[in-house]
Amino acid sequence: MKVAIACDHGGFPLKQDLIGVIKSMGHEIVDLGAHQYDKDDDYPDFARYLGQAIQHGQADRGVLLCGSGVGASVAANKLTGVRAAICHDSYSAHQGVEHDDMNVLCMGARIVGAALANELVRAFLSANFSQEDRHVRRLEKVIGMEAGG
Repeated sequence: MKVAIACDHGGFPLKQDLIGVIKSMGHEIVDLGAHQYDKDDDYPDFARYLGQAIQHGQADRGVLLCGSGVGASVAANKLTGVRAAICHDSYSAHQGVEHDDMNVLCMGARIVGAALANELVRAFLSANFSQEDRHVRRLEKVIGMEAGG
């Protein structure tokens, strides 16, 4: 699987650790920055880069980091086809994929430590959408809302 990763300055300290985890799972990394610490960068820019990678098929899933995870999640969800959620527990990280076909995991690097972040990424990337009728029906309704319906 191709996994995009992106972060602003708040998520920067955690990004390199997570790249190693993702690679150790056998996935290909699409590193969309930040590539160096810059206190003046803005999370919406990186959310856009990651969301566009999902939209254009350059990545299957994404991991998006900022200080709290909240701003990254809000911004990423503005992009059509992106289903991003902030997850700071492993149940939500896998259940979001299994039930909601979540394709972007958002985390707050100031909220979770490296060990928990590694666990969350593993749970997220190991999960698959269930295809159960009730989950498909709900996802279709979400996609319809996104389309303006």
